[in-house]
Amino acid sequence: MSTPSRAEPAAEAASLTDPGEPYSHKGLTYPFGRRFPDAGELIEIAAGLRWARLPVPGSLKHINIWILEDGKGVAVVDTGLDIPPCREAWETLFAGPLAGRTITRLIVTHFHPDHLGLAGWLAERFDAPLWMTRAEWLYGRMLTADVRDRPPREAFAYWRAAGWDEERIEAEVEKGWGRFAAMVSPVPVSYVRMQEGDRLRIGAREWRVEIGNGHCPEHACLVDDAEGLMIAGDQVLPRITSNVSLSLSEPEGDPLGDWLKSIEKLRSLSPSLMVLPSHGDPFTGLHVRLDSLREGHIGRLEALVEHLSEPRRAVDCFSVLFARKIETSSYGLATGEAMAHLRHLVVEGRARRDVRDGVFWFSRA
Repeated sequence: MSTPSRAEPAAEAASLTDPGEPYSHKGLTYPFGRRFPDAGELIEIAAGLRWARLPVPGSLKHINIWILEDGKGVAVVDTGLDIPPCREAWETLFAGPLAGRTITRLIVTHFHPDHLGLAGWLAERFDAPLWMTRAEWLYGRMLTADVRDRPPREAFAYWRAAGWDEERIEAEVEKGWGRFAAMVSPVPVSYVRMQEGDRLRIGAREWRVEIGNGHCPEHACLVDDAEGLMIAGDQVLPRITSNVSLSLSEPEGDPLGDWLKSIEKLRSLSPSLMVLPSHGDPFTGLHVRLDSLREGHIGRLEALVEHLSEPRRAVDCFSVLFARKIETSSYGLATGEAMAHLRHLVVEGRARRDVRDGVFWFSRA
């Protein structure tokens, strides 16, 4: 999932006569230009590594899927949402470039529905094992099991703390609880655990597991050091900023602090890696993008400190954090992001939090 703003325009590519012509923008180079796989198509990124794209509703529009040659079959990295258009897209691939091929393993970078959604469906169809980090698998299992008529009391407390009014809370209540499970096929009971530093031999390639945090608890990236490739999931995206939200499950955590530490950690990787993101196009310029992501958050934190010259709720901070009006469809994501930034300022000692009638009021320390 991504933040409901901060997307960068792609106008610089509009003049390209060849969609596959490489171009550069803001320090990043896109070696495949504006070319991307159509429905049922695979684009070769490197020997034994191909790129597919599945539909996602809303502003994201797509998720990238990576197909890796793996002996007599193929390994798949990420799976798409459990919705009819995604299943149909997979069927088109199975009738086309993947006809007659089996899936040897399913590697899921993290638990979000557009990544985990069809893992169970594919695992059952091909009797393929699921590979995930422990925290991501546990979150996926937990959330698919948590289906109920009304939100839990912790959700009401979170929304009120952020400054939601009763009308908005009631509208959210009417949606029920368990929408995560509606987009994710049953998560396999068993999985193969991936950990930091693990080395995965997939076909002729060796991938090293690199863990990132903040966007989710234990996000797995895969790095092929020998060939200079990085399957980055949502940990590094070229044009949009991954959503970093204060979790309902861990309301006293510091996900933005985790995210900023992960940026510094990933700067130890080679700056020449070709980054294969889950959303957007393959690019080079990893360190440039990491620095831009860090500077963006630091700038917003500085602006927030100024904004807290008088007490504010999370919903009072949207104008500082986001470049446009927040619509109902993205209100929850915006709330989580605002709470994460405010929580980070409290952890740093740059802001204080007072609670009045269940509402969090933040002010400059």
